[in-house]
Amino acid sequence: MGHKYINLFTDFGFKKIFGTEVNKNLLIDFLNGLLHEQQVIKDLSYLQNEHLGSSSLDRRAIFDLYCENIQGEKFIVELQKVSQKFFIDRSIYYSTFAIQEQAKRGKAWNYELKHVYTVGIMDFIFKTERKYEQKHLTYAQLMDRDTKEVFYDKLSYVYLEMPKFTKKLEDCKTHFEKWLFFIRNLHNLENVPSLTREDVFLQLFQQAEIATYTSKERVAYENSLKYYRDLQGAMEAHMEKGLEKGKKIGEKQGLEKGKKIGEKQGLEKGKKIGEKQGLEKGKKIGKEEGMKEGIKTGKIMTAKELLQMGLSIQQIAKATGLSEEEIKQLL
Repeated sequence: MGHKYINLFTDFGFKKIFGTEVNKNLLIDFLNGLLHEQQVIKDLSYLQNEHLGSSSLDRRAIFDLYCENIQGEKFIVELQKVSQKFFIDRSIYYSTFAIQEQAKRGKAWNYELKHVYTVGIMDFIFKTERKYEQKHLTYAQLMDRDTKEVFYDKLSYVYLEMPKFTKKLEDCKTHFEKWLFFIRNLHNLENVPSLTREDVFLQLFQQAEIATYTSKERVAYENSLKYYRDLQGAMEAHMEKGLEKGKKIGEKQGLEKGKKIGEKQGLEKGKKIGEKQGLEKGKKIGKEEGMKEGIKTGKIMTAKELLQMGLSIQQIAKATGLSEEEIKQLL
């Protein structure tokens, strides 16, 4: 494998560090850093992470981690490796299970709810606009549209776009920023950095060292890592093809549009300006269209590869963001 420490973006790595009883304090420390202004968690209990709806018509929801603190507040923590068309919708849908299960059955209930937190740790960028390019953390709650005040504070959605966090360890000013650095870079480190001596991070490195694992754990990690790399490789390859195609289309469309604008202005200077502006705008449009096409193509190619690997339609749908119907059409 070539690395000393596990990759936390693999299913095995994520659940080894954050989803085991022996490492529960690591999850508590991470969540306290993430929610430090809203929540102080003293203890957590892991709950069954597979929930069924109230009827056979309801879809099944499977969370990576599902926890409850001593106040009864719920925490859904998910690792998302690739972009999904309705990713936000899925987050909202999952949170409804943690809300509905609080209903007290068989006796009168006043509908008082405990806080539900949905946390998404994403290995991709879902806010691509320029104004969001440096914003790696999104914290959302129900808000009054006119006053901009929080309307309901017991339902929180927190998303971390990890590719946007590019700080070096020496530039991390807070304990939580160190968490983000290690989540993204742990598998590329050779030793415990001298700048890191907090007990919680020493435990992280100890639990993440591959050499200490049993043969069964190593096999499980290797399989998880292979799946992660195959998924990333397929997406990157097909995205690259889409970008190249989009760039060519954009150049052609931009040149044609620029000529028309320039001719309409009736001046040679206007023509040159129009061609330049049109070319740049066309490139941008083409790049965006090509990226969308490349991502869609990448998902389809990835789904085909995963079908050949023997994964179920449900697993492939979760990994690629394609619907089950789209995957069935590939069979």
